[in-house]
Amino acid sequence: MAHVALPHAYDEVVAFFASGPSRAAIASFRLSDEAVGRVCQLLSKSSAGTLTPDKADELDQCVQLDRLVLLIRSRDYVRKC
Repeated sequence: MAHVALPHAYDEVVAFFASGPSRAAIASFRLSDEAVGRVCQLLSKSSAGTLTPDKADELDQCVQLDRLVLLIRSRDYVRKC
């Protein structure tokens, strides 16, 4: 399998969590418009059946990243209760 560079979204998430965000900041965290646009492009190509294997890997990485952020938010929410 070819090496695929990690999406820009990973850089954003890593920088965000490295900054030591508050619980409120974690709850309201959103990717940049650029990163969201990239994911939308990948989803569109996937729906059209024109996604290359490398781009499919990139989309899978974005899905995994989304799940990770959701898990972090969920655990943070449980800790508040």
